[in-house]
Amino acid sequence: MRLLFFTFFVCHLIFSQDESVFLYKQFIDGQDTLNYRLLIPKGFKENKKYPLHLFLHGYGERGGDNKKQLTYIDGLFKNKKNRNQYQSFGIFPQFPDGDSWTNREKVRSIKGMYYKFFENKESTKSLSLVMKLMDSLVQTENANTKRIYITGLSNGGMGTFEMLYRRPNMFAAATPICGGAHPKTAKLYAKKTPLWIFHGSKDDVVHPLYSVKMVEAIITAGGNPKFTLYDNVNHDSWLNAFEDKDFFKWIYSQKK
Repeated sequence: MRLLFFTFFVCHLIFSQDESVFLYKQFIDGQDTLNYRLLIPKGFKENKKYPLHLFLHGYGERGGDNKKQLTYIDGLFKNKKNRNQYQSFGIFPQFPDGDSWTNREKVRSIKGMYYKFFENKESTKSLSLVMKLMDSLVQTENANTKRIYITGLSNGGMGTFEMLYRRPNMFAAATPICGGAHPKTAKLYAKKTPLWIFHGSKDDVVHPLYSVKMVEAIITAGGNPKFTLYDNVNHDSWLNAFEDKDFFKWIYSQKK
């Protein structure tokens, strides 16, 4: 696997302009394929271990182009200061039309609570592929298994919570943004994974109470989550989160 990552690095040197720093990749499992982009650590060294940072996009960035998942985070991860200070592999998968990161169902509601979450239900095909991809990446020689991180927004925020309870021992930190999940799943990771949860108080797409309920469930299960609720912010609270000077600092300070 070391040679594999070294090959990625060589490709990175050759194609080092604009979005091409995010290498085009595919993970194939039997008849199923997951498109993803891979960001190589700045100044990659073959004999060094690096964190892995998984990012799950929102529903609006779904598709088959293997590009739209970078819509909101291209500048964040490619930022020169962040690249120099927080050297890590970035993994950016994309789910296709007709799928999702989460097994939630949309329901009719007069109170703005449009989603129903499940405690015990099979994961979606795309999330299953992400789990298999991450299972394989954490076994590589260049992966620092004490520093595996996950961030997600909207549908990806929901997927972040799902990844936590389906892989409760994998992540050193998680930052779900405007997401939600079944509160009973929190007990599986509440004491294991530090979380910083974000939401906008005026979110009319994913109600802020979904995050509030998860914060309550995590605390009840013995966890100690960090929670930021932005006043007068609608569904795009990830813009506020990504502008927070402590966003990456907090994430990369966490380790198992």
